Amino acid sequence: MKTIDELLSEGVEGRRVFVRADLNVPLDGTTITDDGRIRAVLPTVKALADAGAQVVVASHLGRPKGAPDPAFSLASAAARLGELLGSAVAFATDTVGESARETVAGLADGQVAVIENLRFNAGETSKDDAERGAFADQLAQLADVYVGDGFGAVHRKHASVYDLPARLPHAAGFLIATEVGVLKKLTEDVKRPYVVALGGAKVSDKLAVIDELLGKADRLLIGGGMAYTFLKAKGYEIGSSLLQEDQIPVVREYVERAEKTGVELVLPVDVLVAPAFPDLKTKAPANPTAVAADAVPADQMGLDIGPETRKLYASKITDAATVFWNGPMGVFEHPDFAEGTKAVAQALVDSPAFTVVGGGDSAAAVRLLGFDENAFGHISTGGGASLEYLEGKTLPGLAALED
Repeated sequence: MKTIDELLSEGVEGRRVFVRADLNVPLDGTTITDDGRIRAVLPTVKALADAGAQVVVASHLGRPKGAPDPAFSLASAAARLGELLGSAVAFATDTVGESARETVAGLADGQVAVIENLRFNAGETSKDDAERGAFADQLAQLADVYVGDGFGAVHRKHASVYDLPARLPHAAGFLIATEVGVLKKLTEDVKRPYVVALGGAKVSDKLAVIDELLGKADRLLIGGGMAYTFLKAKGYEIGSSLLQEDQIPVVREYVERAEKTGVELVLPVDVLVAPAFPDLKTKAPANPTAVAADAVPADQMGLDIGPETRKLYASKITDAATVFWNGPMGVFEHPDFAEGTKAVAQALVDSPAFTVVGGGDSAAAVRLLGFDENAFGHISTGGGASLEYLEGKTLPGLAALED
């Protein structure tokens, strides 16, 4: 895989460089609530601009249905990128149309432009190779060189991620190089004990990675909504907590495998419950109660790990040499149910281990809860991509960057 350092050493002055970034930031209207992904691609964009390239930045945002939708415009992201760069960033109001062509043609050496949301064109996400390829052909007209740096999208077989690199000389940006380097530390020659904390809503989202980690991790800590399917599989009463009943047989098989292979699979010993899901807009008090994990009242739902589980999980992280965390322990967006996620994050901060926060909601939680990002070994920009890499899958966007 060619690196951006190699590309820069060859010289990019006067060349149009297409940077496939991940600017898929959360928005409240037009206000960006977390600019972490924009900041993550900044080193690549700045290095190219400083070297005299004409930089064309492209990304998706949200899931528009293959047509323009103002709610998913990249205009706010382009403005924020300009603020972070300290220089004006041009913005094209389409992807491959007149605005994009004119905006790119108007770039001087060292200037940056952002084109509109790639998913406003149906060809970006099409499952039809020809339709995707046709869109990639149009994108290729905008540049001389391709740099892949949108790690959060490398597990997608999309036109700008998979097809476009085949049409242009290509290299991996700084972010992708960093992300891959970190993931190799979690899959090759891992320092032990290796502890993995998994949370999030659905156990089905994590089955493949659990299957893979049962042969690699020393200890698995399970939290979040997915924990209740594990607790139900053990015969516990979970009230109205989130449950994927169809996954119980698989979960039981994983519990048995963990016992046979010596992997320590740790489940909550207590949980915080409330009668209903909390109001995340008003943040009205939910008055939670801590109960034993095997005694959730029938009219209550589990929404976070309890105080004893927080202590337990922190103790299980203390002696680790490597820790990977993906998925919150509870409904961290509400203050009444944020303590479990906060406790796991704090345990990573306090640990001398190499610690990796696996993107997605975990990365958002770290920022929302006020943690210093530099206190962690690495915060990934791609939750889904990280998990699929750990599952051992070939990621299309990484394969496309190989020579």
